[in-house]
Amino acid sequence: MTLQSLLGNFALVLFLLTIATGMVWGLDRFYLAPQRRKAVEAELAEFDARTARLSEGGIKPDLTGRAALADKLDRQPTWVAYTGSFFPVIAAVFLFRSFMFEPFKIPSSSMVPTLQIGDLILVNKFTYGLRLPIVNKKIIQINDPSRGDVMVFKFPKDPSLDYIKRVVGVPGDKIIYKNKRLTVNGKELDYTKLPDYLDEERLSYYRHYQENLTGVSHGILNDDRSPAYVPSPDAFPQHELCIYNLEGFACTVPAGHYFMMGDNRDNSLDSRYWGFVPDKNIVGKAFFVWMNLANLKRIGSFD
Repeated sequence: MTLQSLLGNFALVLFLLTIATGMVWGLDRFYLAPQRRKAVEAELAEFDARTARLSEGGIKPDLTGRAALADKLDRQPTWVAYTGSFFPVIAAVFLFRSFMFEPFKIPSSSMVPTLQIGDLILVNKFTYGLRLPIVNKKIIQINDPSRGDVMVFKFPKDPSLDYIKRVVGVPGDKIIYKNKRLTVNGKELDYTKLPDYLDEERLSYYRHYQENLTGVSHGILNDDRSPAYVPSPDAFPQHELCIYNLEGFACTVPAGHYFMMGDNRDNSLDSRYWGFVPDKNIVGKAFFVWMNLANLKRIGSFD
């Protein structure tokens, strides 16, 4: 593993920091601290014995040194104090983001209009089941992803990358995308025309629709300048379950996999190109924008 890939895997970095600081914390708590205490207690006993001898000899002893000795009982070496003290904080952050909620930043426009570039979002890590951190292995099943969920997952072609798209097909579904309209299991989705959407970054207008994905309504964009067909899809695993033509494609989602698409339909590199997302790649369900420094009005939940 290269240094770049290690630094890119923040969960692994946190795990290694938790182990390292935890070892220092445990070493101090169960070995170094008792050793220090034992040494200081011996010094205190010697100090008290010397004080008693002085008192018996009629000499008033100076007791200020005893307080300084007692203070040494809880005094840690600097390297222990700075390293071990971080352990509870790092461990809490690691456990929280591994099993509860993890923050992500939206890097591209593939989920516009639902999510904007720069949105800082929270992802629920437990709604689809508890997974071991680092290896991402599910240990407790809770819920399965549903059509319409906005989901973060490990990119099948490079699991070191996190992607975010919308679930449009669950295991067993037959997905047809014809002339930029979705049909799921033989039922064409309902679309409501909305005012054209202005992409302020590209200074372009896109067709804007409200799509009802089997009960989940959300916005999508279409670019009239882009063709309906999928140009140059990959030969991804189980690609034989998909048929491509000039009007779009049709795919049957295999067991244990999901079909993902971006809401910015003509500007999204998704399952149409690189295939199905296996259950083992799931990270969690995105549900809340907690910050966007360029637009504070973005803060809130989304569908």
